[in-house]
Amino acid sequence: MILATLCYIDNGREYLLLHRNKKEQDIHHGKWIGVGGKFEAGETPQECVVREVFEETGLTIQNPDLKGFIMFPKFDGTNDWGVFVFVAKTFTGHLIQSDEGDLEWVAYHHVLDKPTWKGDTLFLKWLLTDQSFFSAKIIYENGEFVTYSVDFKNAGI
Repeated sequence: MILATLCYIDNGREYLLLHRNKKEQDIHHGKWIGVGGKFEAGETPQECVVREVFEETGLTIQNPDLKGFIMFPKFDGTNDWGVFVFVAKTFTGHLIQSDEGDLEWVAYHHVLDKPTWKGDTLFLKWLLTDQSFFSAKIIYENGEFVTYSVDFKNAGI
């Protein structure tokens, strides 16, 4: 299993999204997603998300809030992916040019208008409506959404 993080940086009006448009062979090419990436050896989820956000955006986040965990069985056709989903409301720094794509602040009411994975629209709704902590499984086959399951827990977990 590959472990990764995904973070939605929240400035109180908008989420920072990454339009993955710079690498043709990118599995996420053309999609608007949060920022994040794979764990490095020995990292906690919090250490990974802080490092990945800084590398991709130039922003240093403080106290990222873990909102959920998503299992993507064989997402890339081979590997199971486990993704820790965060929201960060406190950050410093200035946006940089990302090697992955273009960064853009998107108003809450337009986040779901952006082209993204079908499964992302599910958990973005949960984030935007401030649902309690979630544990989910989102299944794709050949890049197409199949189904999902989710369990919501009290935020105090």
